[in-house]
Amino acid sequence: MIAFLPKLAHAAAIGSLLVLAAPACSAAGQAAEAFPGSAKIAAIGGSLTEIVYALGEEGRLVARDSTSVYPEAALKLPDVGYMRQLSPEGVLSVNPGGVLALEGSGPREAVEVLKKAGIPYVEVPESFDHQGILAKIHAVGKALGVEEKADALADSVDAKLKSAESRTASIKERKRVLFVLSMQGGKILAAGDHTAADGIIRLAGAVNAVEGYSGYKQLTDEAVLTASPDIVLMMDRGAAPDGAVDPFENAAIAATPAGASRTLIRMDGAYLLGFGPRTAEAIHDLAASIYGN
Repeated sequence: MIAFLPKLAHAAAIGSLLVLAAPACSAAGQAAEAFPGSAKIAAIGGSLTEIVYALGEEGRLVARDSTSVYPEAALKLPDVGYMRQLSPEGVLSVNPGGVLALEGSGPREAVEVLKKAGIPYVEVPESFDHQGILAKIHAVGKALGVEEKADALADSVDAKLKSAESRTASIKERKRVLFVLSMQGGKILAAGDHTAADGIIRLAGAVNAVEGYSGYKQLTDEAVLTASPDIVLMMDRGAAPDGAVDPFENAAIAATPAGASRTLIRMDGAYLLGFGPRTAEAIHDLAASIYGN
């Protein structure tokens, strides 16, 4: 069985997978949690841009990064580049009154330049779980000075997340899911702990088939066989450079339960891994593809 879900983004979504940490500071080196008045903001990070739109504050946006591909209206904003390869000159060229950046934006040198550029720099922490999504919403609301709107949005998203998670709460036989980021050169790069893929798999009531390491790692054939996945999960070809590759052409994957049943799920990367206002729907869709309910 091969399940396909709609495409909603492009290759920039891959960048939202890897997380690096850096302290949140303003130009003066002090912690910045809010922007002054009605300052126009450059949003760095797809989920943050989605939250700004969900709060009805899109009029505050002066630019976005290339991972900010939803909603479609965001594509009309100037693109300051990929969030992990920012150019300070590119960001500052849109004359923002502040920078709202997701944790892990970089490179570090570019972030340090932006923090010293004379405009507030607000960094929003990220964790790949239910509470992490709500925390991001509250952080964005505080940064924009719209805490009441953020409270309402967080309550709505919280209820949707609880409903989506409850659909698989009673399942006893949890499916093992192998998330494959890429197969370039025949090498399988798969998601371990503390990744967006690991988080969404767990929220959908399944088990990450690979354990024992954090982040993304190339798997040996032996590791693939040991993982013994029931399902292979990948981003669709709109979000992955090798999305057209058939993972079951790999001998190790073909020898797993997923290979025997040819069970592959492809989903849009920004939708699946964004951990923003749409994540409850992504959980529902992934769980439905995994368990058929």
